[in-house]
Amino acid sequence: MSRRVQVVIIGAGPSGLLLGQLLHLSGIEAVILERQTADYVLGRIRAGVLEQGTVDVLNRAGAGARCAAEGLVHSGVELAFDGRRHRIDLERLSGGKTVTVYGQTEVTRDLMQARSAAGCETVYQADDVAMHDFDSDMPRVTYTHAGQTHEISCDVIAGCDGFHGISRASVPERSITTVERVYPFGWLGVLADVPPVSEELIYANHPDGFALCSMRSRSRSRFYIQCELDEKVENWSDNRFYDELRNRLDTRAAEALVTGPSLEKSIAPLRSFVAEPMRFGRLFLVGDAAHIVPPTGAKGLNLAVSDVHYLHECLNAFFNDRDGAALEDYSRRALARVWKAVRFSWWMTSMMHRFPDNGAFGQRIQEAELDYLTGSEAAGRSLAENYVGLPF
Repeated sequence: MSRRVQVVIIGAGPSGLLLGQLLHLSGIEAVILERQTADYVLGRIRAGVLEQGTVDVLNRAGAGARCAAEGLVHSGVELAFDGRRHRIDLERLSGGKTVTVYGQTEVTRDLMQARSAAGCETVYQADDVAMHDFDSDMPRVTYTHAGQTHEISCDVIAGCDGFHGISRASVPERSITTVERVYPFGWLGVLADVPPVSEELIYANHPDGFALCSMRSRSRSRFYIQCELDEKVENWSDNRFYDELRNRLDTRAAEALVTGPSLEKSIAPLRSFVAEPMRFGRLFLVGDAAHIVPPTGAKGLNLAVSDVHYLHECLNAFFNDRDGAALEDYSRRALARVWKAVRFSWWMTSMMHRFPDNGAFGQRIQEAELDYLTGSEAAGRSLAENYVGLPF
């Protein structure tokens, strides 16, 4: 069975769904192919600190109403070290910008509902997806679904299928450069239906390792502690986790911590990864297919959204304005913002975590960095500008 559309999107995570919705509103026909079921996609537990730019794009896509109603707007963030907490006033230092806490699962759900309401096509459980001839102006995608083989001819393929997807893996090795740093620790995370420790996120630097108190709503919290890469989840009971978290927090936060049964518990490795370029003929990489950042800077989903923003602008110009050169600029524009976010995420990770090879000198430098950051208006402004999100 064969047919033709303008754009094939690989992956029905938030970046693929958002791109599909923006293309639909621009009158550009796109089909989304997803290897997993819709329920599996919605079951993924991910972060949820949205930059203002991300919220703006969701609104532009017609999928921001629930975020506006239920999201928690944060105007600051707290850094804890040496037994004390220090608030960074994001709104004041960034010129009025804020962030919104709203889970990535909910973003995905909203985008799924918007796509369904628009009557646009998403093929779930698409197996054996393969891309062909994307170095020409007549690319094709083949896949199997419900026992049948399908082929879609198109003008453009958007690879929104994540770090382990087929999009980047389909690029010839000689055509792509990857840069990676793997950090010597992971994050052990717990999701629980308990109220947040504080109104704003707390990032804690402690002699025993980093800790983060985050939230998904006013009644659901997400907690993390730094752990060894070879640590096992089964070694951590809820009680052991909460005891260690409490140990790494300041006294006021530790006393405010409400504990409850974990809904989800997992260990995530941390890495910085960038693939360059992000365009290969008519194949475009988006989000985690092209880059990964450690979650310390809350940039993963936001970077995917900025990629979608740039790609949508290029595709809109290509299809609707008949600008044949429009596709040329995507990779340059996206990567300029990607590398700035990679830098910020690396800096936050380096400042807040305990590294096994830091030594006494490295530790004192880290302490001096934190002291300078919380005592200098200029340093605080730099953190705030990056945390709320650089302009698209």
